[in-house]
Amino acid sequence: MEEAILLLGGNLGNRELALAQAMEKIEAHVGEITAHSSIYESEPWGFEDKNQFLNQAIKVNTELNPQQLLSTLLDIEQSLGRIRTGKLSARIIDLDILFYGNQKITTETLTIPHPRISERLFTLLPLAELLRNDILPVLNISAQELIKACSDKSKIHIWNFKNKL
Repeated sequence: MEEAILLLGGNLGNRELALAQAMEKIEAHVGEITAHSSIYESEPWGFEDKNQFLNQAIKVNTELNPQQLLSTLLDIEQSLGRIRTGKLSARIIDLDILFYGNQKITTETLTIPHPRISERLFTLLPLAELLRNDILPVLNISAQELIKACSDKSKIHIWNFKNKL
C-alpha cells in the first residue's frame, strides 16, 4: 500500500460535480481517499479562457503501482468526458499525480513528483492545506516555502458553492 497525492481540477461544465464524480471513481478504482483539501477557484494557468478552474488536492492509499495509477486516472478522465488536445486548454477534468510515496520517477510517460508543482499556486495552495507544514516527499521542502518562492501571481481563493447559488 502506498500513499499518493493527487490534484483534481477542471473548468468546463459543472465543475463541482466533475470533482465529486472523479473522487467517487478514484475511491472505486484507485483506493481509499484519506484526506482532501478545500476546493480552490483560480484563473487558467498557461492559456487564456473565460472559465475559472476548480482544484482540490487529495491523499489516497493505493495498491496500484505508479504506471497503473496513471493509466487508471487517464481512464477516469476519459469516462468523465475529458478530451485530450495535447496542449494546455480548457477541460472537464484533469487528474495529476503530484507524489507517490517517497518515490522519484522519470519515464517517457510519467514524472513524479509532478514537474510543475513549484510553478503553480493552484497546486501549491491546496497542497499546503492538505499537508500543512509537512516536508514534501522527494523535494525536501514544505509547500509553504514553495509558495513564498513561487513567481505565479494568479488570483486564487477557496471556493464556496453556497455563495454561487
